[in-house]
Amino acid sequence: MIHHHPHPGEVLKETVLDPLNLSVTEAADRLAMSRTALSRVLNGKASISPDLAMRLEKAGVSTAQTWVNLQANHALWRVMQRKQPPVRALQETAILEESV
Repeated sequence: MIHHHPHPGEVLKETVLDPLNLSVTEAADRLAMSRTALSRVLNGKASISPDLAMRLEKAGVSTAQTWVNLQANHALWRVMQRKQPPVRALQETAILEESV
């Protein structure tokens, strides 16, 4: 079980920007976005949107689907860290009838 699922922005910084020695300003310019917006993603303050995922794919950094999946997995992991409210089945009678 993964104890810490990193934010995709952290993955982007550590596996792409750092090895390429790209500054946030240069990467933002190449991705046609503001430095502030990219910085927020890299610092885990904002999610990787489908739009940014497509830009990353067009820039040659994996696929958009990979980035969207990383973001969804991170969000799900964060939810799983919190106590969940009690939830009941939507079709209780149907479930009971099927098991009889």
